[in-house]
Amino acid sequence: MENNIMKNTIGLDLGDRNHMVCVLEFYGKVELKNQIENNSESIISFFSGYSGATVAMEAGAQSLWISQLLEKMGLTVLVGNPGKLRMIWKSDKKDDYRDALMLARIARFDPDLLCPIKHRSMETQYDLNQIKARDVLVRTRTNLINFSKGVLKQFGLKVESCGSEVFHKRAADVVPLELKSCLDPILETLEKLTSQIRGYDKQIDQLCKEKYPETIAVRQIRGVGSLTALAYMLILESPDRFPKSRDVGPFLGLTPRRDQSGEVDKQLRITKSGNLYLRRLMVGSAQYILGPFGEDCDLRRFGERLSERGGKNAKRRAVVAV
Repeated sequence: MENNIMKNTIGLDLGDRNHMVCVLEFYGKVELKNQIENNSESIISFFSGYSGATVAMEAGAQSLWISQLLEKMGLTVLVGNPGKLRMIWKSDKKDDYRDALMLARIARFDPDLLCPIKHRSMETQYDLNQIKARDVLVRTRTNLINFSKGVLKQFGLKVESCGSEVFHKRAADVVPLELKSCLDPILETLEKLTSQIRGYDKQIDQLCKEKYPETIAVRQIRGVGSLTALAYMLILESPDRFPKSRDVGPFLGLTPRRDQSGEVDKQLRITKSGNLYLRRLMVGSAQYILGPFGEDCDLRRFGERLSERGGKNAKRRAVVAV
């Protein structure tokens, strides 16, 4: 009995309320399909009888804590990249049971087809959420500023060009009496958001100095601040994660896609896979380095040489390369 349990392959389709489980025995026959509640007690109760089995699931909001719980119970956990599992999300007959069955069959046949990912540690995830929370506030502030500008534009009014941090002050001088009931609450919210964003900036600086001093190496580049450096450290997490430094580019979606067949080898845009937020920060830093305020350095000169080659997309390629 123990020998068979060791060779079970289990597909786990995660949900907010319940999870669908499909258990395959050694020869690939469906041994059990079941639904369990989304809580640690139900998960422990069900999987306690399958120690040593392989469990396959897709990455998602629930996969971090569930995968770590199952690993502590002695199971081998494979967390698939949902963006690569077209045969699951592109199916014409998609349901929870079929998703769990497909995950189990793929894991049983060849785990590499899941394009498995590795979750960060809980501690790293806690710190990364500080950065994500700041980003939510920044995007909210941007939306409120754009709304305010749009309302004023309807009446031929315009706020003098300024930074997001002082927009609420400049806009207050422009808002007419008729629009105060509409825009004053928004301007007050903008002031509070700016104060809260500054608070996150201080926390991020403190994390860089006290907990992640390795960020100093990245921040030596003028144009790369604490936010980008810390995001880079936390999202990559371990310097041993990649065999070569060149592997980081494909991981962040900064290398060209390829469509080669026979004699045709098309030149395509970057894949834009991986972490969107970190890629956005890095591209922003590269644009600063190559922009009018970037100081002279080897990295800037490298990008300028690429830009000088000409062509329609030379500048964009230079930014990505930097």
